Amino acid sequence: MPNPFTDHPRSVGESYGQHFATSWGVGLTLLGAGLACLVHGLIPALFQTTGSRTIFRLNARLTGRKAEGV
Repeated sequence: MPNPFTDHPRSVGESYGQHFATSWGVGLTLLGAGLACLVHGLIPALFQTTGSRTIFRLNARLTGRKAEGV
């Protein structure tokens, strides 16, 4: 029987706890980058590269994990 708490984490080479920490880290990082983008929209001189730098950094971090067979 499939286990919704461990099947996907295992498919990316992580335990449930590791996957939880990674997911929350990515989510919080994206929230921060999103807020920076909203502020940048109001005041263009602020956070000029925060969004793109965050996306590139997260992409590098996540593509290093075991592929799930997209």
